[in-house]
Amino acid sequence: MKRWGWISIFALFALSAAAQEAVTPGGTASAAPAAAVQPVSGTPGITLAKPAARTPVSADQVIDQIIEREHALMGYLKDRKPLVETYLQNLTPDPKLGAAPKEDHYFLARLDLGESVDRRDYLAKQPHFQDMLMGGFSRLFRIQYQPIGFSWMMFVDRQSFDRNHYDFRYVHREFIGDVRCMVFDVSPKKDAGYGLFVGRIWVEDKDYNIIRLNGTYSSKSARNENKAYFHMDSWRLNLVPGYWIPAYIYSEEGDFSYGSKDKMAFKAQSRIWGYDVLKNNNEDELTDLKIDSVKDETPVTQDSSPLEAQRQWQQQAEDNVVERLQQAGLVAPAGDVDKVLQTVINNIQITNNIDLPRPVRARVLVTYPLETFSVGNTIFISRGLIDTLPDEASLAAILSHELAHIVLGHNLGSKFAFDDRMLFSDESTYQNFGFRHNPEEETAADAKAIELLKNSPYVQKLGSPGLYLKQLQARSTALSALLTSHLGNSFAGEKGQITRLAALMPSAPELDDTKLDQIAALPLGGRIKLDPWSDKVEMVKAAPVAITSVRDKLPFELTPFFPRLSRFGTGPNDATTAADATTKN
Repeated sequence: MKRWGWISIFALFALSAAAQEAVTPGGTASAAPAAAVQPVSGTPGITLAKPAARTPVSADQVIDQIIEREHALMGYLKDRKPLVETYLQNLTPDPKLGAAPKEDHYFLARLDLGESVDRRDYLAKQPHFQDMLMGGFSRLFRIQYQPIGFSWMMFVDRQSFDRNHYDFRYVHREFIGDVRCMVFDVSPKKDAGYGLFVGRIWVEDKDYNIIRLNGTYSSKSARNENKAYFHMDSWRLNLVPGYWIPAYIYSEEGDFSYGSKDKMAFKAQSRIWGYDVLKNNNEDELTDLKIDSVKDETPVTQDSSPLEAQRQWQQQAEDNVVERLQQAGLVAPAGDVDKVLQTVINNIQITNNIDLPRPVRARVLVTYPLETFSVGNTIFISRGLIDTLPDEASLAAILSHELAHIVLGHNLGSKFAFDDRMLFSDESTYQNFGFRHNPEEETAADAKAIELLKNSPYVQKLGSPGLYLKQLQARSTALSALLTSHLGNSFAGEKGQITRLAALMPSAPELDDTKLDQIAALPLGGRIKLDPWSDKVEMVKAAPVAITSVRDKLPFELTPFFPRLSRFGTGPNDATTAADATTKN
């Protein structure tokens, strides 16, 4: 019998908030000589010949290299097609919280970073958004990608980043994480045009790559009086040798301070991942394929029984779905987070004496919306849901619902055992996949889940998931996009009433925002870290932060990004990433 792992898992799900690393000024030592950039070919893992080193000897030469490296990054990424996910919350003044979400919007698309930037949405079109969101901002955000749209939030300027259009002013040095930077203020030259970057850039002092940009874009022009641009804080990670890859973008507008004339305020997080196109190039494996003589050593060689055949068919469908969702960039590769989830599932199975013919697996959807579903014996749970759950008992409650579907034999997705059903574009995944149960099966799964929880190690802590659901219901009308399930059943009904595991809510404590020690739900982004290059996920390692006011609690809310930056080759997972890339090649 497996030993329970819930005690160790509880440590990972203890109450915490994402720690923000302070950016402290660096020393005044002279700049280190610029190491020659190691160009990376279109195929990661293959390093080209190293060019001769060029050591800047003046401020002008440093600026020239900054411009050169930014254009090199755009050239390197032109064949990449990453996913871009944006979640936005419009805010309203709140006497206790300062500001609280009023409504939300969600977007997911694949971005083609070629010469003509293109965007292909995963979700159905939402025309009402263009009429409702920020007036003139809407067209910029959704439609005008070249040259004004999302690509400009990833780069300083895709078209005009040069000395003819911009002035550069050195500010100071400082460290961001482990990386020493030079900081420059950047502004358009007079009469250089509109839609140009205005703000600050951080440049690492080894190869002179931009690693962070913070600011907005100029909007005044004779023919562009009505256009406006929102502010952004864009971060990059050193995921491959020589390049810092755009990964996170935070946007915020509006101010509810006394006397402010702002009528609209919002916060938005954008995450970019799926850069590694090698995951779709399995044809390369054929070059190393070697076929040896094979002898079937299986002790039982007769045909499968009807029940065995049925289970094998379901397994084939399950495997097809997992593989296709991973190809589409929606599911992370198997990793350590899956093991955490499976430990919680095992705790429930063992204490309820559940013996299934195949083990239950768990996989992470890397998207924001709060959803779960199961296919065969695989349970999928979204990153946003894992982020916001306050503790292990709440995670166990959510997983128990999907485990109940499996125990009750509510198998969905067997039609996907036909491989031709996998032949669709990544962007049409949500139109081709769906794993929603009928109301009767949902009700039965809830009842079974409550029974499983009452026999589990979490029975004394069920007030926590009940409180989470109460907090979710209190915010449901403002968070309709976050609560919209794209593949499975939703947590809430059409009017915002929580329907999933609602029986846990009556016995939960009363929701009280004034109690600082009552944490019903966490902000988004506090638990799961997503690698933008490999799509792998890991648990965030952040020190707990003391909550000193009601405004620190931030349930289901968005916050700025402050990742701890490090150079490629110094992080704990860099060796594995490099080895994976080399193996694939």
